[in-house]
Amino acid sequence: MLIGQLAALGTSLCFTATSTFFTLGGRLVGALIVNRTRLLIATFFLAVAHLLFRIPLPLSAEPFRYFWLALSGIIGLALGDAFLFQAFVWIGPRLSMLMMSLAPVIAVLMSWALLGEILTSSQLFGIFLTISGVAWVVMDRRGRQGSIPITNRNYFLGILFGLGAAFGQAAGLVTAKFGLVGNFPALSGTLIRMVAAALVIWMLTLLQGQAKHTFATLSSQPRSLAYITAGAFFGPTLGVTLSLVAIQLIPVGIASTLTSLPPVLLIPVSYFVFGERIGWQAVLGTLVAIAGVAVLFLV
Repeated sequence: MLIGQLAALGTSLCFTATSTFFTLGGRLVGALIVNRTRLLIATFFLAVAHLLFRIPLPLSAEPFRYFWLALSGIIGLALGDAFLFQAFVWIGPRLSMLMMSLAPVIAVLMSWALLGEILTSSQLFGIFLTISGVAWVVMDRRGRQGSIPITNRNYFLGILFGLGAAFGQAAGLVTAKFGLVGNFPALSGTLIRMVAAALVIWMLTLLQGQAKHTFATLSSQPRSLAYITAGAFFGPTLGVTLSLVAIQLIPVGIASTLTSLPPVLLIPVSYFVFGERIGWQAVLGTLVAIAGVAVLFLV
């Protein structure tokens, strides 16, 4: 169980890095281009990782695995992350991750209904503490006074898109667990999810006639490609793989909670990179979230 908990914490660290890189890239080329590009780059990274670790490509995986993992990729990586990246642009990484802190609650309900996972009262208390701390951190209103110009319209839409991202992440984890039964390699599961998401996104891109525009925009903004590449490594490649390792070893609700810590980890990034002011509320929220994580490790 400890390996699963550490994998979930590693996911949070990776998602902290990737949200920062994708926010920087999104402000240069837009959220849609970030979403399209990072899926291609992550698919390449994952294929190379299979070769480096001498893991066979999942070409002969059972049909039911393809179904559940592809569905998971479409819901979580294509739709859910598209909502999240646009929320990053509209309201910044910390407020976006506030909405994402609801993902564990959704995951607990879905895993109970669909997987029959029942958590102990101590585990539920740990989840409650962690989510409360995360929410307290990102509800610090002084965090909205940074370098991100937030209009009322952008704020409202950003909140809605953040909620959509939370649902997508929770549903993506639950459906992925169906495809990972029998100790199927998490790296291969991530590759199937990534390919499915990339196919959907790029089919839409081609139908909309945006492929040429996407590559032209990236060519005109080479710095954005560096940001997206770094984000694709830490997020869709390493972070998503660690999240699948976590849900294989521990209940989805606990895994989702431990992967919801980026708002806390983003505090120094928000201060030094995005110029946001950090108040006492964020500090206290961090302590509460840490207490919740400690409970989840001890129970």
